Amino acid sequence: QVQLVESGGGLVQAGGSLRLSCAVSGSLFSINVMGWYRQAPGKQRELVAGFTSGGSTNYADSVKGRFTISRDNAKNTVFLQMNNLKPEDTAVYYCSAIAVGSGQVWGQGTLVTVSS
Repeated sequence: QVQLVESGGGLVQAGGSLRLSCAVSGSLFSINVMGWYRQAPGKQRELVAGFTSGGSTNYADSVKGRFTISRDNAKNTVFLQMNNLKPEDTAVYYCSAIAVGSGQVWGQGTLVTVSS
């Protein structure tokens, strides 16, 4: 089993920055891919940034150049650095992993609110 716990959300003014963290525990060897998703009120959950099984990264067009996904393998943590935040970035952000035997696993989410 894989467990994910997000932290780092909060309220920030437009143009500001936040860094989200996702602490990963459990059967780390079973994880194939990881990523950050978000869900704004009334909208579907969408992929924001992720690591592919080959280790490369991909980003939603709306965040390219502003968000950066990274990881610290020694600390079993995945980060999402968010710069130049916009009101439309307001959402609950979820860390997710696809793990063998577990399917897609989700954290509890962390709320990011960007004021104009």
